[in-house]
Amino acid sequence: MTKVNKKLLINGIVQGVGFRPTVYSYAQKHRLTGWVLNASHGVEIELHGETSSIQAFIEELRLHPPKLAQIDNFLEFDSPFQQYEDFRIIESTNDPKEFLPVSPDLNVCPDCLAELFDPDDRRYRYPFINCTNCGPRFSIVRSIPYDRPNTSMSGFPLCPECDHEYHNPGNRRFHAQPVACPVCGPHIWLQEGQNVLASGDEALKESRQWLTDGRILAVKGLGGFHLVCDTNNPETVNQLRLRKKRSGKPFALMAYDLETIQKYATISEAERALLTSPQAPIVLLQLNEKGRQLAEIVAPDQNTLGFMLPYTPIHHLLLEKEPAFPEVLVMTSANISEEPIVTENQEALERMDGIADAFLLHNRLIETRIDDSVVSTFQEKSYFTRRARGYAPNPVLLIKSVPPSLASGTHLKNTFTLARDHYVFLSHHIGDLDNQETWDAYTSAMAHYQKIFRIQPELVACDLHPDYLATRYALDYATANELPLFKIQHHHAHISACLADNGWDSSEPVIGLSFDGTGYGTDGRIWGGEVFLASYHSFERYFHLQYLPLPGGEASIKKPARLALGYLSALNLFDDSMPLAPYKSLSDHEQQVVINQVQKGFNTPLNSSMGRLFDAVAALIGLYQEINYEAQNAIRLEAIADPDTSEKYPIPIDDDQILLKPLFEQIIQDLLVKQSIPTISARFHNAIVALAVDCAKRVREQKAVNTVAISGGVWQNKLLLEKTIPALKQEGFRVFWHQRIPTNDGGVSLGQLMTALAQTGI
Repeated sequence: MTKVNKKLLINGIVQGVGFRPTVYSYAQKHRLTGWVLNASHGVEIELHGETSSIQAFIEELRLHPPKLAQIDNFLEFDSPFQQYEDFRIIESTNDPKEFLPVSPDLNVCPDCLAELFDPDDRRYRYPFINCTNCGPRFSIVRSIPYDRPNTSMSGFPLCPECDHEYHNPGNRRFHAQPVACPVCGPHIWLQEGQNVLASGDEALKESRQWLTDGRILAVKGLGGFHLVCDTNNPETVNQLRLRKKRSGKPFALMAYDLETIQKYATISEAERALLTSPQAPIVLLQLNEKGRQLAEIVAPDQNTLGFMLPYTPIHHLLLEKEPAFPEVLVMTSANISEEPIVTENQEALERMDGIADAFLLHNRLIETRIDDSVVSTFQEKSYFTRRARGYAPNPVLLIKSVPPSLASGTHLKNTFTLARDHYVFLSHHIGDLDNQETWDAYTSAMAHYQKIFRIQPELVACDLHPDYLATRYALDYATANELPLFKIQHHHAHISACLADNGWDSSEPVIGLSFDGTGYGTDGRIWGGEVFLASYHSFERYFHLQYLPLPGGEASIKKPARLALGYLSALNLFDDSMPLAPYKSLSDHEQQVVINQVQKGFNTPLNSSMGRLFDAVAALIGLYQEINYEAQNAIRLEAIADPDTSEKYPIPIDDDQILLKPLFEQIIQDLLVKQSIPTISARFHNAIVALAVDCAKRVREQKAVNTVAISGGVWQNKLLLEKTIPALKQEGFRVFWHQRIPTNDGGVSLGQLMTALAQTGI
């Protein structure tokens, strides 16, 4: 039969996932000759053989690519006739103008896990076991194409046995770039101060003993260090809080298996799938009775625990089940509160000195620091609190090709976004840009993304707030490179991000419910309780919470007693004869200062923030009058709400303002008659649900728009989410919410970029 040549160009996440070995095996199966290589823009394949065999090969590759691959384009071309002796994997090519996505880091696979605990395997108990189906990817990449010399494994030459596996097409480690073994790969050791206590497997045994004895370890993992201790030792957990300056904030947990986690929390099928997925994130799970006892120690005020399973060989070896060993460990990022996660050995020894008692170290360099992702589920789909390891830098795909672009993000929970062609790369979680260390992490990550994805921006977008460091970065970058700069209102960006998350490709407007903490408004005031008619391109502000004062600005956010008092004073509801919690927590002098600030407007910006409303209500009903971390009061308010209460407080609308005086009057009335706090919390949540539906219906009546997009940090409140979306659907609305990126400020940079592109006419 006649033989022909075909060329295939395939891009997406197709490097570092076993794509070339799969192509090789399919070519052998269908008796084809030719070659496959990694190129800067994807995978190229040249095929020679009978037409029917080539078509069978193509069909099999389309239907059964490597399980970790994500194919974005699969192009076929006729190629000039040329015969080949066999089928080969040939050397990669590098075109500096081309690029492709990079695979995220992946959970250790079942095959490697079986070898890890097989005494007859040469990698028995080797902490860096991996193959083409698992292990480090993004955290070790220096540049593309994804080949060993372009990773932090370049300093570990392969021994003869690993080299044979690497070049053997029939081996699971064929062209697995991080492949290693005890002979040629990285190693671990346990260190106290400057003294090395043990290395190899002895280091793991010693580390386990330290944890059993109630000590705190710093453990180097995939994208950075964790601080680790036993959850059954409250004194140690409290000591970790004191040393880490993390009072009250919940700790992430790691258990060896699902059976252990189920002792403390309920696990749905969707949650089980997340926990055991290649991404292996922290999953927020509902507590059971035993879990509530544990939460008192590791996650006060929460009705969830954040659990993850071991996702690296080191974790599996560290958490091996034994009767005397702790079954649940605190596994929290190694940093001082609000600083970035530590990644380098010397950095850990210096910055974690006095926090960790000892250090379990290794000598594989981490090229990109990356935290654990935090996910919950809603309607059996992922709902992100933090998008990082396992998910970043997976791109969002666009229908239209776009010019190289940059969006710098916001101040809190920062991410940035870079785009080119059909790809939008939302960065991993950077954090709050409050200190030099996080700022350095931001600029370093920005440079790294531009390098590996070969993006030289031609337009820049940023937040409207003039004082955000991310805004200043964008301004400086745009000025230095003579590029157009687009300043995007914060809550408009939230809605645009939600639309992009849902693949919205229309210029038609939607009803945007942007319920958030803080964002700079076009009138110079602080926004956050916003109802928009919005498209990617622009927005119209239909309704907003009435403006109320923030006495002392940031001081009232950290001390919600001031906020509650300021609200009551502005609403003419202040009466110090009432036995209300904020009055009791503030001295007479402090009360007078707040009242004077409200009356004179001195250092008292006005805000329409929904997040601040939650803070004020929580303080008013007797929750925290001073908080230790962002949203602490709102989290507690959600956790205590009575699920059986259906009543709601009134929240009327006058013109474009959502009026709050009736709400506070009714709450005070309930407090004075000693209504239960869980009932008051539930009535407040129900009021916000009813408000959201009321606002959406009013906009629909005027504009005949039936699609609602919800975004903003307040929607991290699952109780609010679980009540609002069904209520909107019951009224006939089509509803969009976040599923692939966070609803909080971690998704804002994507919205900034989408709006900037729309405003250029793209």
